[in-house]
Amino acid sequence: MQNGPAVRRRKLGAELRTLRTGAGLTSGEAARLVGWHQSKVSRIETGASGVKPADLRLLLDAYTVRDTQLRELLLMLAGSEDGDGDRNRWWHAYRGVLPPTYRDFISLESQARAMRTLETSVVPGLLQTAEYARAVTRAAVKDLDEERLDALVEVRLARQDVLRSNPPLELCAVLDEAVLRREVGGPGVMARQLERLTEAARLPQVRLQVLPFGAGAHVGLTGPFVIFSFPSTSDLDVVVLDQLTSSLYLERKEDLRAYSEAFQTLQDHALSPHDSLDYIAGIGDGA
Repeated sequence: MQNGPAVRRRKLGAELRTLRTGAGLTSGEAARLVGWHQSKVSRIETGASGVKPADLRLLLDAYTVRDTQLRELLLMLAGSEDGDGDRNRWWHAYRGVLPPTYRDFISLESQARAMRTLETSVVPGLLQTAEYARAVTRAAVKDLDEERLDALVEVRLARQDVLRSNPPLELCAVLDEAVLRREVGGPGVMARQLERLTEAARLPQVRLQVLPFGAGAHVGLTGPFVIFSFPSTSDLDVVVLDQLTSSLYLERKEDLRAYSEAFQTLQDHALSPHDSLDYIAGIGDGA
């Protein structure tokens, strides 16, 4: 388990090694093409050191990488402030109020092709209403002044644009019934949040399933998690475990396989998307 920056360095290095070998170059030949010492290429590929966005562009040009989406993803992993285009960098305006782990999460979310998430306590951020997000944020962050609260809610809502982008993020969410039963912000707020879930579940890019209490014990009892999948390559996929004060990133193939299998098991035990809609409606009617 590693923090975000270390994971991103290793993933970036591994992808660059793959691109280099795909271009038919040794590390020494690649170094000569960009005017470096061979050891610099090796350190970048092993994740021992990071790479500046300008240097990364040199390598990508040397490896004749023309895929714009892949270039932007790799530049994001390198910590680029601007990428190769203007998309997916809105959160930099909120750098003063966002902790580094949250910025890492948003940057991954903005570039991902698909997101699978298990939630056991709260509605996923991408599906929250503004008033629900405000209530959750106020409860989660101690001594929060109104200005910072407003900014964090704005960020939560801005994140939801990934569901409306072209192409949109594909979201698969499994919600424990506790998410729907826990009253956040009062009855009115919760009723409107359930309506929002129903609306979102009808979007073609969203697959929403409810895991009812009747399903009994399940693998998700160990806690919520997110699996990000990326375009162009599966080697950059990552699991994120959110903790109270930090986030843990898992990128080993064994971890990805284990969490992917766990998510599939949760989907198998959860209600179908159609039945989940009826279940949410039933809870809303009884609220």
